[in-house]
Amino acid sequence: MTKISVSIVNVTSYSGLELLRLLSQHPHFEVKSVTARSAAGQRLYDVFPQFCAGLKRHGGISSGFDPALVITNEPDKVDLAFVCLPHAAAAASVVSLLERGTKVIDLSADFRLRDAAVYQEWYKLAHPAPALLETAAYGLCERYRERIAVATLVANPGCYATAAILGLMPAVAARVIGTDLIIDAKSGLSGAGRSPTLSTHYAEANEDVCAYSLSGHRHLPEISQELMAAALAEGNPLNQPPRITFIPHLVPMTRGLLATCYADLQQDAQGHVLTGAEVRELYETYYAGEPFVHIVDQPPHTKWTYGSNNCFIYPTVDTRTGRLVVISCLDNLVKGASGQAIQNANRLYGLPETCGLSPMSINP
Repeated sequence: MTKISVSIVNVTSYSGLELLRLLSQHPHFEVKSVTARSAAGQRLYDVFPQFCAGLKRHGGISSGFDPALVITNEPDKVDLAFVCLPHAAAAASVVSLLERGTKVIDLSADFRLRDAAVYQEWYKLAHPAPALLETAAYGLCERYRERIAVATLVANPGCYATAAILGLMPAVAARVIGTDLIIDAKSGLSGAGRSPTLSTHYAEANEDVCAYSLSGHRHLPEISQELMAAALAEGNPLNQPPRITFIPHLVPMTRGLLATCYADLQQDAQGHVLTGAEVRELYETYYAGEPFVHIVDQPPHTKWTYGSNNCFIYPTVDTRTGRLVVISCLDNLVKGASGQAIQNANRLYGLPETCGLSPMSINP
């Protein structure tokens, strides 16, 4: 099989770096173009020696990229581009790439929301390419794999959104919980990006945990949109958008994201409320056959996911309060970003979704 040529737009971002690491061992994708204005003109082996050690500096090619590849300002013509730019800047790049006939997986937030007015409300600017919102596929294979397979533009989900949606989707779709939802989520510092800020400075972040975006995080409308879509798809449409309290926190670790989700269980037509065993059966059935979603017997640790594309979910019932409690965790740079992007790329080209994605995490 001829390798599929790939570009990473903004390779010096954390998601770009993670894509380079993961794609280096992918059997069917080859990175032929990388961009980063801050490092333009330099070769990969000079900027990222950790990825190129042991390879010949001139002409030595790993299975996924040439370490002598020159970083450029603009991507070359390739089959597929991963865009790792901030919102708004990403949209302009996406439009240009699509016009050249390149398929795109966008890791920014620019094409996740279907309503341009909602985008403007949360991102404080008019959407740069609203016409593409109707055709972009939301890149959650666990919900949209058939749509992703025929897309030209895939909007990779946000990290918090992925954990929360996967954690709550089975219960919302089955309408066994009410629409008042609480999501308490904690992420490693890499989720804030690679550009240095005061809040991610070591002396500020070390031995500290803090909540942020209490008035509303930008992943909130994404979570609401997809939970409503999941209920509608199962024939159980919500009468109104879910009422979500979502509080993210930064914790002093590099990777990892853990979301604890709470919702009141609802009686069915016969007055029955699901037991803990029935909730677990609901989740196991919903995710049966999913290669990266695992229903586990104990509350998962973020360390379980380190470097892998796995999402571990632990659903349980607080019988004292009648609440569903769901804990989901993932690596924010893999299933929360670059690994999920590769899962989507595999789907886009008819490859097994697990291709190039190790099932094992790094431990310790």
